[in-house]
Order: sequence, then C-alpha cells, then structure tokens
Amino acid sequence: MTKKALIVYGGWDGHQPDLVAELFRTILTEEGFSVEMSQSLDSFSDEEALKALNLIIPIWTMGEITNEQCKSVLNAVASGVGIAGNHGGMCDAFRSNVDWQFMTGGNWVAHPGNDGVEYTVNIKKGSSPIVEGIEDFIVKSEHYYLHVDPAVEVLATTRFPVVDGPHAANGVVDMPVIWTKRWGKGKVFYCSLGHHADILEAPHCREIMRRGFLWAAKEEE
Repeated sequence: MTKKALIVYGGWDGHQPDLVAELFRTILTEEGFSVEMSQSLDSFSDEEALKALNLIIPIWTMGEITNEQCKSVLNAVASGVGIAGNHGGMCDAFRSNVDWQFMTGGNWVAHPGNDGVEYTVNIKKGSSPIVEGIEDFIVKSEHYYLHVDPAVEVLATTRFPVVDGPHAANGVVDMPVIWTKRWGKGKVFYCSLGHHADILEAPHCREIMRRGFLWAAKEEE
C-alpha cells in the first residue's frame, strides 16, 4: 500500500514555504509516497482524514492555529501518524499554542546575529540511523536558539555563543539542532536548519530530512 503524506505550507513568506514544500514533495515522491499539498490550515480540521495518513509535514511559520485544528493534529500523531519538519515551519509555527510546542519538542526564541552566521553542526555519533555516516558540517544561516523539551533524543547540536550578546554571559551552551521524540504512538522528527530552501538542498541536509521523514512515517497497516 502506498504511504500517504500531507504537506501544509504557508505562513511567513521569508522562509520560502513554497520552495521548501516543493523540495519535500520531491523527496517523498522519490520514496514512493502519495503527497497531498495544501495551503490551508483547514486541512488540519479533519481528524479522521489525518489519522489515515502516514506523515504530516507542517511548513507554516508565525501562524495562528485554532484549538480544534491543533487537537486534530495532536490526536492523529498520538494515534501513530508521524510528524516531521524543520526550522520555523514546525517549531515557530504557532507561537501562542503551547500544546503544539509540547508535541513538537521545542520552540524558537532567538537567532543571535540573524541570517549569515557561520556555525558548526555537530553530529551526535551513534545517536540514530538518521545521522549515521554523516560528518559534522558548517552552515552559514540563522543560528537557532530554541527552548527544548528535555524528553527529546538529540541527534545533533551546535555551540553558542558565536555572536556576542546578553546570552553570552551564560557561557558555552550546546543547543540541539536535530532531534526526535515520541507523542503517544507517533514519532516526531525536527531539524532547525533551513532558513531558506538552499540550505536544505545541500546534500547532507537533504539526506537528513529524507531519513527523518522515513523514520517518522507511520508503518503501513
């Protein structure tokens, strides 16, 4: 049976949701998924339809989700449907909704230095097949500082501070970049990279996202 994925994209245009959605659609199609694309959060309203999916991918920065829409997604994931995403499209999607943040495992709070900061992503060796064989790499992009659920399984980190600021007074901090967690029977995958689509198109990032999607997707019944 063909696996089914739903990509819901929109929100702030600065994160190029249309380009990221097309990249993710291509990755999933190459893996044999049937992919539905939606530019409306109303796609989150039908809980039973969501439960029939294998994977949900939100790409929606700085939006507003209704309690009913959020509850449908949370219930679908808890039933076994996977959810996966990146950057602000998943962990800065709905700033006012703490239930969403509880499920996804974190939320964005800052990116000191804004775009164009050069930093290293340090792979946590042996943490997961998602990052197996991938070496540490350098990114020039936003350096995401997140508030992170202690329950997540960290697959990669980056070191702060790179850019000076009030946060630097706390000394060195290793911030999660890639993680997984569980929500009921469902699996959650997140990667903080991807301010613009070209970051995700780099071979190592594309491969990490591909593996993360496959890991999170609900097994066929």
